[in-house]
Amino acid sequence: MSIDDSAHLNAVDTLYSDHHDWLVRWLRSRLGCAHNAADLAQDTFTRILASRDATTVCEPRAYLTTIAKSLMVNWYRRQALERAYLDALAHIPETEVPAPEQHLIILETLHEIDQMLDLLAPKVRQTFLLSQIEGLKYEVIAEQLGVSLGSVKRYMQQAFRQCLLLM
Repeated sequence: MSIDDSAHLNAVDTLYSDHHDWLVRWLRSRLGCAHNAADLAQDTFTRILASRDATTVCEPRAYLTTIAKSLMVNWYRRQALERAYLDALAHIPETEVPAPEQHLIILETLHEIDQMLDLLAPKVRQTFLLSQIEGLKYEVIAEQLGVSLGSVKRYMQQAFRQCLLLM
């Protein structure tokens, strides 16, 4: 283990021992659930451990809050996506409902798609969704977004390229 690795681990250890309980309380006050708060606190420190920059932290609580907020946003998005999936399941015939063992696979796929869409520029994402989800023709999308047909084609190429990169 290098000196830098040792310094990083010591900094994370100090950060954890000095601020973990505070972070869990802070998260619990926002989430209303001790279990989810504990999970997100652990995720926060896991991210810090992987970041390799804990030795440069000047304002520990601000640093922890920034990371935890980002993780909370992702957590809320996951929760909303899961609720939407369960809502959609409630509206389809029972004979078409996927088997319980497929639910996790479907949810993970939905999360991956959501993450991929999040990486796209707003116009590219909007174009892709209008085409693939709404089934609109490129000409209609161009008119709706107030862009040229060439821009719509370019946006779709960018979206498909991003999809391929992530596969």
